[in-house]
Amino acid sequence: MAQSQAKGQLVIIGGAEDKEGECTILREFVRRAGGTKARIVIMTAATELPREVGENYIRIFERLGAEDVRIVDTETREDASSSTALEAIEKATGIFFTGGDQARITSILKDTEIDTKIHERFQAGIVIGGTSAGAAVMPDVMIVEGDSETNPRMEIVELGPGMGFLPGVVIDQHFSQRGRLGRLIAALAQQPAVLGFGIDENTAMVVSNNQFEVVGEGSVTVVDDSNVTHTNVDEILKDEALAVCGAKLHILPHGYKFDLKARKPILNNVPSASESENNGSNNNQTAATSTEQQLLEQLAT
Repeated sequence: MAQSQAKGQLVIIGGAEDKEGECTILREFVRRAGGTKARIVIMTAATELPREVGENYIRIFERLGAEDVRIVDTETREDASSSTALEAIEKATGIFFTGGDQARITSILKDTEIDTKIHERFQAGIVIGGTSAGAAVMPDVMIVEGDSETNPRMEIVELGPGMGFLPGVVIDQHFSQRGRLGRLIAALAQQPAVLGFGIDENTAMVVSNNQFEVVGEGSVTVVDDSNVTHTNVDEILKDEALAVCGAKLHILPHGYKFDLKARKPILNNVPSASESENNGSNNNQTAATSTEQQLLEQLAT
């Protein structure tokens, strides 16, 4: 059962979030981190351009009114015990993981003093955000890499330890844009997790109190295989096609919520069609999610 026991909140972004216009998602992150009193630490472990990427987020967060924004750059595991970095994290109300390579985040930070401190602060109630690679590391088991735009097979995805902020789930990013339904299903089939989330670009799932709300112009695709009636996962070789029957699929656009504990959408007070349009829904996104739904329906027949 996927549920978070932490007191903090998560803003998990599918990548390519708006940084120049209304900055709807980053604005939400700053607001939940304390608004004009927010003290934000930008974690640049994922990127090979830490200064450039970090300074861009500094500019954005300061424009949105955050009180204090600083970079914690960790190029090696030795950097992950820096007293300056630990002090910044101790004072932070929000921590933001940039995009890049998710394997760099875990190889540099996991099981270090900074990792311990971030989890302590999360339990104390701060907000943790991450985009692209920074989203991939949120579960306890993450997708390290894998093929897009292909049917589910065990060989198309590689898994590894994540940072464990939202355990018991699988998360994939750039979802509709890169056709990643197949690799999300393949990842889900390889571990005990029963919920998989595919997050579109410029879209986020904002997690709080065992539920999440979708924010942004795309959708979050939820795959629930808790009641699968048949799968051939124990019978096939890794390059053979995976069968999944009886899985549930939910496509949730801006404003929709999902109960992680009950594993179902929260459908009271859902936004109207006009509200969804005003938040950037478009025909391309609808077509992408419709294609993915058709594919999953084919797998379930």
